Amino acid sequence: MIQVNNVRLQFGGRVLFDEVNLKFTKGNCYGIIGANGSGKSTFLKLISGEIEPSSGEIIIDKGERMSILAQNQNAYDNYTVLDTVMMGHEKLMQIAKEKDALYAKPDFSDEDGLRAADLENEFMELGGYEAEGEAESLLQDLGISSDYFAVLMRDMEPKAKVKVLLAKALFMNPDILILDEPTNNLDAKTVNWLENFLLNFENMVIVVSHNRYFLNKICTHICDVDFGKINMYIGNYDFWYETSQLLAKQAKEQNKKAEQRAKELKDFIARFAANASKSKQATSRKKELERLEFVDIKPSSRKYPYIDFRPAREIGNEVLTVDKLTKKGFFENISFTVNKNDKIAFLCDKANVITMLFKILVGEEQPDSGVVRWGATTSVSYLPENNESYFANCDLSLVDWLAQYSTEKDETFVRSWLGRMLFTGEEGMKKAKVISGGEKVRCMLARAMLKAGNVLILDEPTNHLDLESITALNKGMINYRSPMLFTSQDHEILQTVANRIIVLEDGKKAFDKETTYNEYLGID
Repeated sequence: MIQVNNVRLQFGGRVLFDEVNLKFTKGNCYGIIGANGSGKSTFLKLISGEIEPSSGEIIIDKGERMSILAQNQNAYDNYTVLDTVMMGHEKLMQIAKEKDALYAKPDFSDEDGLRAADLENEFMELGGYEAEGEAESLLQDLGISSDYFAVLMRDMEPKAKVKVLLAKALFMNPDILILDEPTNNLDAKTVNWLENFLLNFENMVIVVSHNRYFLNKICTHICDVDFGKINMYIGNYDFWYETSQLLAKQAKEQNKKAEQRAKELKDFIARFAANASKSKQATSRKKELERLEFVDIKPSSRKYPYIDFRPAREIGNEVLTVDKLTKKGFFENISFTVNKNDKIAFLCDKANVITMLFKILVGEEQPDSGVVRWGATTSVSYLPENNESYFANCDLSLVDWLAQYSTEKDETFVRSWLGRMLFTGEEGMKKAKVISGGEKVRCMLARAMLKAGNVLILDEPTNHLDLESITALNKGMINYRSPMLFTSQDHEILQTVANRIIVLEDGKKAFDKETTYNEYLGID
């Protein structure tokens, strides 16, 4: 168990947390959510002991072993893959090291023998003799073959390193498992394996993730970081989201009724307070007015952009025909037809393959051979994966930047579109070249909405976005009533938006079927 008692964390004049009181227990999975910069990862550092609270205490039951998913991929470059995983149980490795050092002594004494016997017993109790087998099994489950067990971490591909570090965190059944964005850079098969592993994990998990599907699948509780407080709710992410929206709506309605009643009472008191015959009723209503309770609704620090793609023109029956399209080094003889009701998710292990395909479809690149034929009624709104060319060395304000893509140049009109994407007031005067990655994506989404195309092409649209923007984007994609071609790493978007899957493998079209993403993966 972990007990968080009246914890406060302050950096200089900024108070990140105050009066935090929480209890984490075995058998539960806790998802930590909050706006960017609210302190989610910092809270994990408090739990792990990497940093100390300014006041209050965090009490962890004695003897509990904590394991943390390492974010520094280069920290174990001088160790082999197998040794890296086994280092996930520090005490076990310390015992093994001391034991081996004793046996290597040329002058092995009786005292050394007694110490070695104690170490052997402790090693056995901790499962030391099964440890290497468990490490190998974990690696193989995560797609790392035995050919790589003796390879140094510095020689492993980045995506393989992530899997090794995940195996290290999961190794030997830790009592407390701390995971910060564990699904980053993992393929769908590995994420699905991790979900199932955690569903069967009997100890405690505390996780920060932007992957809503993952949070929904594994979490028993949600810890919401907002306004320097952390409140715990039972249920997964969707349950928390729907509940929070409902409670906010109910509180507003309650306040509206209370305000109306207060007005009626004030009017009555004002009219009859001086009237002797009505003085008793006026006094009664005055007391009722004093008893009226208004719910203090503190608006969340989270902000959800408003994303609504609306085509300016109804699309015809002929949308897009791609015939024997070839681009050397990427794909060859790719053919497919897009129908007016299609929302197609394109999947490929090599992301640049789909990016090249999309660039050819919108005319930014030319194929080596093959045909791209758009229907006469089509117009495309395109969100590229790399948007740097739209912002690099751009001295324009955001208002002027977006006005470039609008037929209506009125500043108020342009600002209304920026406001939808959370750029209000003076934020519209920011220079386009200095905004963050997430802000750039929101600007590009505003541009795509202004284009009002009746075909959407979205290349990794969730890159750099926070959980709130991803949620809003997901809704916008679901509500779009026209053809869509997209690729994404977000499981929830793939599952809730796509009605057709096209898979490209080794430069060929390997799969093309009307199906959901989960059906394609073969999972419930």
